[in-house]
Amino acid sequence: MTEQTAKIECRDLSKAFHVPGQDQRLLVLDRVSLTVRENEFLVVLGPGQCGKTVLLNCIAGLIEPSAGQVLLDGTPVTRPGPDRAMVFQRYALMPWKTVEHNVAFGLAVRGVPMKERREIAHRYIDLVGLKGFEKAYPEQLSGGMKQRVGIARAYANAPDILLMDEPFGALDAQTRYAMEQDLRSIWEKDKRTVIFVTNNIEEAIYLGDRILVMSVLPGRVKAEYTIDIPSPRNYTDPAFLTYRKQISNATDLSL
Repeated sequence: MTEQTAKIECRDLSKAFHVPGQDQRLLVLDRVSLTVRENEFLVVLGPGQCGKTVLLNCIAGLIEPSAGQVLLDGTPVTRPGPDRAMVFQRYALMPWKTVEHNVAFGLAVRGVPMKERREIAHRYIDLVGLKGFEKAYPEQLSGGMKQRVGIARAYANAPDILLMDEPFGALDAQTRYAMEQDLRSIWEKDKRTVIFVTNNIEEAIYLGDRILVMSVLPGRVKAEYTIDIPSPRNYTDPAFLTYRKQISNATDLSL
């Protein structure tokens, strides 16, 4: 991959944190280098405590690396920006606002006129399969529906990049699988550059164009896989099972 085709680059990215009450620092990321193409769906796969979330936060501009740098379109990242949107495991919805107003919140902050932001919000509410729930409040929604609202809100702000931190980790298995299908379908209809963090091997293979496998602390990229399976993907496809076996042999994760 050449510099000209890279949307995001991490160059020798390291991050260490001070350990409270001790005269030492904990190295969380150790010289992580990676590139992401425009509109690529990249999955970062690894166990807990391997620095996946810290990596996302560095790319988002929420955390300053201890060494190395993050480049976005060749420009160093120094702070958060509207070109990047985060989707978290926790739903982070405002309970006093309807689905429509949650999705349109970022647009309202930016001063987008009411009629335009309502049209944009409704477009993405429809895209994530929540048409008819525009006036519902978060307490009236299931966990999967709440996460759909979070995805719609991220898309509505028209970011170049979606950073997704284990967004389906709190869902039951059936809902999680449905959300994986929906997310892949949404991405194919309205593409963005996506970096998706997970500790689930099957989820990584189902969603990703490419998978980077992280080691336990300090986090390093230990393996890379290009997933050459056409959509829609099937968990029981022989090619899928082959990738699953290869990746499980290279990780500290169980199937």
